[in-house]
Amino acid sequence: MLWLWIGFNLVVLALLALDLGVFNRQAHEVSLREAAIWSGIWVALSLLFNLFLFIWQGADAGLAFLTAYLIEKSLSVDNIFVFVVIFTSFRVPARYQHRVLFWGVLGAIVMRGLLIFAGTTLISFFHWLLYLFGAFLIVTGIRLMRQREQHIDAGSNPLVRLARRVLPVTADFEGPRFFARQQGCVYITPLLLALLVVESVDLIFALDSIPAIFAITLDPFLIYTSNICAILGLRALYFLLADLIKHFHYLKLGLAVILVLVGVKLVLADFYHIPLGISLGVIALILALAIVASLLRPPKEPEQSENAPV
Repeated sequence: MLWLWIGFNLVVLALLALDLGVFNRQAHEVSLREAAIWSGIWVALSLLFNLFLFIWQGADAGLAFLTAYLIEKSLSVDNIFVFVVIFTSFRVPARYQHRVLFWGVLGAIVMRGLLIFAGTTLISFFHWLLYLFGAFLIVTGIRLMRQREQHIDAGSNPLVRLARRVLPVTADFEGPRFFARQQGCVYITPLLLALLVVESVDLIFALDSIPAIFAITLDPFLIYTSNICAILGLRALYFLLADLIKHFHYLKLGLAVILVLVGVKLVLADFYHIPLGISLGVIALILALAIVASLLRPPKEPEQSENAPV
């Protein structure tokens, strides 16, 4: 099994090197067409790996990966809401956003790997933690149902405040660089501050999404690979949906329902087993209903006052 872990990570690193070193070597604004092509590539690669698992480990492993991947992919949509807020808050130019997300994904891979290893190790010793994770997901889902808008106060982020204390910040962006030298001193740029907020937000989302996968499988390899495959396509998905995400306003409700149901499944796992095929079908149905409802009932435009200036 060790060779599979090493091989998977080597392939991921090779794809990331190809992404940044060849296809996105120059900072540029990602077009809708380019984002759609890359989204298709990342999904296709994930499904090919899923096919490999079906052949190598059988239907149970294949279904577990596919269900976990779908959960991670759907929950990553919520990241897009927040990324839009972060980039707007820092006024990050469109041509530099891909660079921030690239390094954000690289950091997320390391961070989620550590979280998954820690989580599976703890569960192997303290099985009752599954009930705690399930309750946490239920509470998180209910809170998400009641949440109206995403509010990100970039200035109060602990990492941003720490970075400002360690090094001074440039007044403006210095191209695609995270650091700059001015008058013999090293400065950090607003691009690095945006990256720090992206990483901290991903950590928060990981604390939701990783426990959700424990309801599907406790296999560390399946949890890790489904997480990474979903994350790798996050950048392309962001550029594809950033301008459209506000129209799918029922998606957040759908994600909240999924979190609650997954939390219930985790709590009941030792008493009643829900087949993976049913879990996959229910999650897909909830996402489809949220998308269709958003299209059939678009969000209301804010009404303008009659005396408002034109």
